[in-house]
Amino acid sequence: MPKGLLPKPWHGEPVVVLNPTAPEVKVGQPLQLVCAALGVPAPHYQWYHNGNPMKHQKKKKLLISSAKLSDSGTYLCCAANEHGEHWTEAVELRVGTCLADQFFATDKVALLVGNNHYRHHPHLMAPVTDVFELSLLLEQLGFRVVSLLDLNKAEMLIAVHQFLLLLGKGVYAVFYYAGHGYEHSGRNYMVPIDAPQPYAPENCLSVQRILQKMQQRRTALNLILLDTCRKWYNPQCALSQVQPLEPWGNIVYGYATSEDAEAYEVQDGEFSAGIFMKYLKKHILQEKKVTHMLEDVLEDIGRDPLVTGKQVMEIKHTLKEARALTDPICTSRPIAELWGHSRELLKETLTFPCGIQVELRFRVVFSNVMHVSAKLQAPPPHIADVRLLLCRPTEVQELAMLSDSQSNQVVSLLASLYEQEDLDCVLRLCGLQKIQTDVRLQLDLHYTQLGTKQRACESLQKTLQKSLFAKLFSQKSWAYPPCLSSQGAAATTGPLDAPAVNAAQEGPCSLRAKPRHSGHCNSQSNTSSEPEENDESDLSSLYSALERAGLRQDCP
Repeated sequence: MPKGLLPKPWHGEPVVVLNPTAPEVKVGQPLQLVCAALGVPAPHYQWYHNGNPMKHQKKKKLLISSAKLSDSGTYLCCAANEHGEHWTEAVELRVGTCLADQFFATDKVALLVGNNHYRHHPHLMAPVTDVFELSLLLEQLGFRVVSLLDLNKAEMLIAVHQFLLLLGKGVYAVFYYAGHGYEHSGRNYMVPIDAPQPYAPENCLSVQRILQKMQQRRTALNLILLDTCRKWYNPQCALSQVQPLEPWGNIVYGYATSEDAEAYEVQDGEFSAGIFMKYLKKHILQEKKVTHMLEDVLEDIGRDPLVTGKQVMEIKHTLKEARALTDPICTSRPIAELWGHSRELLKETLTFPCGIQVELRFRVVFSNVMHVSAKLQAPPPHIADVRLLLCRPTEVQELAMLSDSQSNQVVSLLASLYEQEDLDCVLRLCGLQKIQTDVRLQLDLHYTQLGTKQRACESLQKTLQKSLFAKLFSQKSWAYPPCLSSQGAAATTGPLDAPAVNAAQEGPCSLRAKPRHSGHCNSQSNTSSEPEENDESDLSSLYSALERAGLRQDCP
């Protein structure tokens, strides 16, 4: 044993004598990392990947028989015995991707939209959870994901446009929508949150129009996942014809339900989930052709007694190659950094005049939803009975209703993100795409001075620069100018309260399955031209308004 290896005095606690080093490894090849530690008794080991313990990696050697792209990341090992623990140095590992004998993507990009809080139609509950869970899974597969909640038509148009700009030859593209929707003559429509009641096709977005634009970008894989109803309630509405897609063999449709049927979500108090997402998240990480993966989802939904006879998934595709969502990324071109968002927790410590310190934490849950939390540090000995309040900024008061409407679902997600940390207060900032100015946070501190037994109050303000939202949201061009109000994007006539949607009969699990449709169409719409052609004119009008507002330079 080399002299000076063990500390003095030494009581048998683990001492790391061999740190892991990063080998060069490509997808499909075996991966091995090695560490070693001395200790009495002999230490046991636990490997960690990206901060998470690896369930079956509890020896000196970490062995993975066939490396995947998702195996890239940070590794370190903890050696521990009854006297303590010691950690190895962290090692950064990148799994190589360019193998000649398999398919690969030049990039992976995903846009997820969940519309929950409708102005004139029944609210939904599950899209919040469904979008959140799918975003985490796609990130594991190497996708750069933007996940958005509650968009009006103008915002949906901007989101889709920015999504299309990032697509190119060889890219894997995923578009997921959960919310109200319907199908008419083979064409699917997504209903924005500001769609009037009753609505017409021109108030909605055509999925096929988006898919045509995706295909024009020469992508290697276009996966469309529609978690919405496909039922048509008014045959008097204008018909539309579907323009044929190019025969390039790169299209996959995953419909949550079959034609002329409804898609259901299970509502159980604070937990809600779509039936489709319940089984998609079970299979999406499988290393198999994407259509085969979706077939596994279809079979599981077919066995669910809660929707037997009500919902059956449907798959349509022209995929001619055995491409999988798990395929590696291989590219020589620079990756655009303006898409996707980091879930990294940002922290900052503030000090009140009395000496009490508060740690502010900022976490992005969705690309347009951020949580600000505050945690009190130990107070000075002359202060007791401390209470901290986070005040909602005046700049986002109009978004408070949106935040409150998502309360139950967001609280559940928050608990999983913060791992039940003891936080003193949490503030949700929703609709970040609408915030056009700096935001001033105010913290109010109430406490008792032990010397005088008197209550005191102090306040601090923290200015959040607009650039902070741009950094977290990672898309400057979400700017939504005042001249483009929701009323300007689509008419909002009609009664404010839509009739309640009748729930399906309760299943054996005593959970309520409710369809994702609003059941209303404007029967007065008799235009003979294709109504979804308005997508193009609306987008042109939108960019004209952006230019007039001086914001067009942010839209490449």
